[in-house]
Order: sequence, then structure tokens, then C-alpha cells
Amino acid sequence: MNGMPLDSLLNPDVYPEPTECVRLLQTHVSYIFITDNFVYKIKKPVDFGFLNFTTIDRRRFFCDEEVRLNRRLCPDIYLGVVEVRESAAGATFVGDGKVIDYAVMMKRLPAELMLDRMLAEDRVTEAHIREIARVIGAFHLNAEHGEKIDAYGSVANIRSISEDNFRQVGEINTFPLDKADLDSIRNWIDSFIAANGALFAARVSGGFIRDCDGDIHLENICMTSPVCIFDCIEFNERFRYIDTAADIAFFVMDLDFHGKGIFSHIFIDEYIRQTGDTGIIRLLDFYRVNRAVVRGKVEGLRLLDPHIPVTEKLAAAEKAARYLRLARGYVAREGRLPALIITCGLTGSGKSFVAAALAFELGMQVLSSDEVRKELADIPPGKHCIAGYDEEIYTPAFNEAVYQELRERCGNILQAGGSVIVDATFRRKMDRSFFGNLAGLRGIPFYILQMDCPEALARQRLDERGHDPSAVSDGRWEIYFRQRDEFEAPDGGEGRVIAIDTSRSLDDNIREIIGAMENADGTRIADKGAAAVSEP
Repeated sequence: MNGMPLDSLLNPDVYPEPTECVRLLQTHVSYIFITDNFVYKIKKPVDFGFLNFTTIDRRRFFCDEEVRLNRRLCPDIYLGVVEVRESAAGATFVGDGKVIDYAVMMKRLPAELMLDRMLAEDRVTEAHIREIARVIGAFHLNAEHGEKIDAYGSVANIRSISEDNFRQVGEINTFPLDKADLDSIRNWIDSFIAANGALFAARVSGGFIRDCDGDIHLENICMTSPVCIFDCIEFNERFRYIDTAADIAFFVMDLDFHGKGIFSHIFIDEYIRQTGDTGIIRLLDFYRVNRAVVRGKVEGLRLLDPHIPVTEKLAAAEKAARYLRLARGYVAREGRLPALIITCGLTGSGKSFVAAALAFELGMQVLSSDEVRKELADIPPGKHCIAGYDEEIYTPAFNEAVYQELRERCGNILQAGGSVIVDATFRRKMDRSFFGNLAGLRGIPFYILQMDCPEALARQRLDERGHDPSAVSDGRWEIYFRQRDEFEAPDGGEGRVIAIDTSRSLDDNIREIIGAMENADGTRIADKGAAAVSEP
């Protein structure tokens, strides 16, 4: 913007329509000004290699492209391109001053219908997901394709994009994910590409490389009628001329990221019903890994922008790390699942914290004894029950009822082909044996995560939990010693025991657990690469 400050665009008077207030959001490539009824999106003069908005002519061209391309899925939302003009007070959208930049003008979509918000508020239904699948499926069936676009489906191009992504991730020095983990993800991707050349070629010849959206994730979907999927990739054909499987993998991955993996299966089912493309199944894992890396990179690039506030950068860093951990988890799942995992340890040992993080990465369900106990007692999850040891909802009989319910639910998940982590103290060998038998009946690995930490740390955690209104557990320091006296330590005869010191970092704990979960032949997935999914 030729150095013109943007502060003036926070003034309602510089807009052509009446507005009470203006709010600014920033991405790594855009300033987004939100008025009462409209949105104005100005591209930042940045060059990341994969996009270049450094000149006003480029920004004008890509504003036009953004409107043209997004009208495919949101024809009534993108109103056009407007001039940003110079004034004595700074930048403005009114008057006849010198044109200093351009902005995409859109109708403002209802915030309460944004898919990410609806999911967070548990307002999304199966019908919503199937509707989205039908919209995307119809879009893909009609999307442009041909010889020029087919060229982007080549193995060479897919490999080149992956290499660029990892190079750009490597240039962001603030990622907390270990370099060895990034190397493991990259090696898995490289192995899959090398082993599946015939599969990629078949997708090209089958006409599945199309002019797609390129950026379908939860924040870009609004459940209006009809559904609006907005903010596609306009700045680089290379990221939009892709396999339709890659396009939907972004959405499926983001559902997993937000802990809504159950909807992934519904979406895939409806998408295949709409398109008849069963071939996506063999590629979804590959593209989900890639999409998680891309999303992590995009969040990481926000850390390099000096104009983004520190609080937003901290949130971006956390999201970037979480996306890359999801990519690590996708890679780790192969050869390790299905499986049954139970936690084992005293109150305050960090069981639930580790179980939740592990479940996120491996896509496993968690059954919590604390939650089941409150449910059986008809007590709200956040309401603490300050009962004595072996009293009220903690009597031996009630404990047995809790474990029996956990066994039934666990059995149902395993019967359906799922994997599960059962989060409980499991201080008695007898309770552990019941779950070991469930795994044995299904012929799947059974792991016992034996959690431990110094007593001082356990006490600190229990003290903090007592002041946390959202905590479900009723564990207290006085209970710790009673559990310790009754604790029956697991041994190797019960299953594979993985001892975890939870005073170490969570990332170290997860890495250690995943590393210990070997295939039946003792070969880690990092050593096997992608052979299991290669072309016959």
C-alpha cells in the first residue's frame, strides 16, 4: 500500500455503507476488515515463493481471480473488487483520491453458521455433513479438467510440492515439533510417492485431477442455504489443480483436528455416493498427512509477520504444532492400529492428559472412568463429589459398576473395528485382565501405559485440579496414599507395559509411547515406509 497506514480503515466513516464498527483480522497473507454487513479483504505485499503479492498489479490480478474462482461455490457472496484510495487521513474506500491498492468485497456471512463454531458448540448433525459432501461432490464432478490440469497430477509435481512444504516448515524456527518427527513424516510421504506411481498415474488418466478449491477446511464453510464454501486458492494454480482426493482430504483432516473424526466417515460415505469415486480411499491417508503439514505451515507463517499481535502468534504457534502432531499421528497409525490401550497409575499421575493427547494423534476414542462414574451417578461432569475413600460413588460396588460399563463400551468399539484408550487408575490386576482378554478375543495388541511422576508433582496437579471447575476427576491428595497402598503394579505377563514418566514433556511422552508400539513382527512403521499401501 505504498507505506500508507491501515489504521484509518478501522474508522467506520471511510466505508461507502453505514456501519457501527469495524473489526480487523489478519492471516499471513491478508488484512480482513469486517463491517456490520460486509467484508473487505486486502492482500499483504508479501512473497512466500508459493505466492507473490508484492506489486499492486499482482494484488489487483489476484483480487479479480479470487472473486472469479470463489463465485463457483459462493456466487452471491463475492461482490467484486473495490479500490483503496489515498486521503489526508490515510487509506479509505470513499472519495476520489489516488488508488493505492485493491480489496475483495464480500457480503458478511453469519458467524453463528460458520462450521467451526457450530462444531465447537455441538450443533452439527449428520445431515449437515452429508449436505457438505453433496455440494463438494457436485462441484468436483463439474470442475474443469483437461491436459493442462492433468500435468499437475504427475508424481514429479506432487513430490516437488511436498519438498517445498518441508523446506518452508524448516525455515520457521519456532516449531516445537522435533526435527526427527518432521523427518519421519517426510520419509513416510517420500516412501508413499515412490511406491505408488501407478496409483497416481491412474488418477490422472481417470480424470480426477481438476480445478478444485484447494483450501476446504472448517473455517471456510458456512452453513447457509445453500452451503457456502469460500476463500479458495486463487494465488497459485499448482495448489488448485489437484486430485479431488486431495481437496476433500483437507476437510477430513480438519474434522480430525477438531476431534470430530466420526463425521469424517459420514462425509466420505456421502461423497462416494455422490461421485462414485471409491478410489479416494487409497489416497486419503496420504493426502491427510500432506494437508496437516500444509495447515501447520500456514499457521507457522503467521509467526513471521511483524504486524500480527503476540497473542495471535501464540495461538498460531499452538495450532501449528497441533497440526504437525496430527501429521505425525497419521503416520504412526499404520501398523499400530487397531489396538486397545489402558492407562494405569495413581491419581495425579497425568493419565488423562497423556491419554487425550495420544488419542488425538492416533485417532482413537477415549473412555474415561471419571466421566462414566459421573454419568452412572447422574452427577454433572464438573460437579465434584468430595466423598471419603470407599464411600458414596467410590464404594467397591460402584467401582465394579464403572469398570463393567467401561468393558461393555470398550467391547462395542472394538467390535465395530475401532481402537480405544481406557483412562482409569487400573490399580488392580483383575481389572486390567478383563481388558486384556477383550483385546485377545479381537486379536489386537494390548498396551498398559504405566504412568508415574514424583509425589510433589502429583500433589501440585491435584491442588490445581481442585480449583478447576471444569475438572471431572475428584482425585485428592489424601486419596493418593490409599491408592498407592493398594496398587498392584503391572508386569509383562499382562500385556505390553509402557512405563511413562509424566514429569517429562508431553511431546516426549507421546513420542515414547508411539515408539514402543511396534508391529507384531517388531518392525516400526518408520522402517516399513509405505509398502503396505503400495500398488500390487
